[in-house]
Amino acid sequence: MKKKKSVSFVIPCLNEERTLPLVLEKLVTIQRDYKSLYDIEILVSDNGSKDKSVAIAKKFGATVVSAMEKGYGSALDTGIRSAKGEIVVFADADDTYDFLESPALIEKQIETDCDMVIGSRLDGRIHKGAMPFLHRYLGTPVINWIINLLYAKKTKIRDSNSGFRCFKKESYLKWNVKSKGMEFASELLIKALINESTMYHVPVSLYPDKAGRIPHLRTWRDGMRHLLRILFYGPHLFERVGVLIFLAAWSQLLVSVFVGKVITLFGANLYGLHSMVLFSFFSILGLSLWGTGLLIATKQPRISRIYQSILAMEEDRLFFVLLSGFGIIVLAIIWIFLQWQKSGFVFINFEREFIVATNLSLTLLIFGLQAVTAHIIKRD
Repeated sequence: MKKKKSVSFVIPCLNEERTLPLVLEKLVTIQRDYKSLYDIEILVSDNGSKDKSVAIAKKFGATVVSAMEKGYGSALDTGIRSAKGEIVVFADADDTYDFLESPALIEKQIETDCDMVIGSRLDGRIHKGAMPFLHRYLGTPVINWIINLLYAKKTKIRDSNSGFRCFKKESYLKWNVKSKGMEFASELLIKALINESTMYHVPVSLYPDKAGRIPHLRTWRDGMRHLLRILFYGPHLFERVGVLIFLAAWSQLLVSVFVGKVITLFGANLYGLHSMVLFSFFSILGLSLWGTGLLIATKQPRISRIYQSILAMEEDRLFFVLLSGFGIIVLAIIWIFLQWQKSGFVFINFEREFIVATNLSLTLLIFGLQAVTAHIIKRD
């Protein structure tokens, strides 16, 4: 006789006495109707409710665990780690997702033996008033695009903000998701993609909040948290974009010096002093972006060879690299001073060389500060 799969439904909860009974009624129905196929556990992860949520959960026979640290992600992580099932399904306690649709996610996971199945609202039915305009046409599509750009290889994410998911518990434990807030949803996907996990999407419905319920989601705060968490695992984005801008700007700076005059191209005046100042600005911008990636890389296990070589640099070697850069800066300043002295300290008549010399000095200084800061941070 084939062994039944064990499935745990995990519901994060914070003061949901209005809607929790509606969710639990559906789960009890599924527990009864699918008992021949699955061993089903209903688990409510309470995040410090002050209302009757815990009593309601126990009334329906659900297992209740307490998430001591505040936050959506904390409640889910506590619940998932406490779950007995080899397959975990989670969705919110607000009844915006229909748990009666969960068998489709479970069947897809078992059929494909994939790591995760995502309930896609964008492929299903979004009822009127269920999703704000900004979330549907700006927030979710933009986050989808960024996650896919940075992390997706084979699998493309279709609904990054879906709160209705089904996955293997053993896969989740390998992903080591750390977020405690709403950004948990994004990190869960990123970690799955980084680990090249198999994922599928199943269309699901989304319903509006029940009248009188105050949503826990705060659009701009939580949106920014999602974005920051996504970028946290993407130092390669800053590295590639930064290097591209830096090299393009510096090459034009050098062209400006060798050309030595203004050139009109397609009606635009190029390679004059104003252009050089602009190229100088973009070179520093590129270096700053690259340096941001270096600082993020201090917290990541998988980074580029360049970042790795800088962070793995022995302290004595780092010292002499910094000393060499400082020496070049001093020489550049002395050279500028001597050229200025020739004019009696009245004016500088070598503006192009001055811009390149000062930009080179600033580049070396910023790089040195970035490298030192990265070595300080990695010791934490």
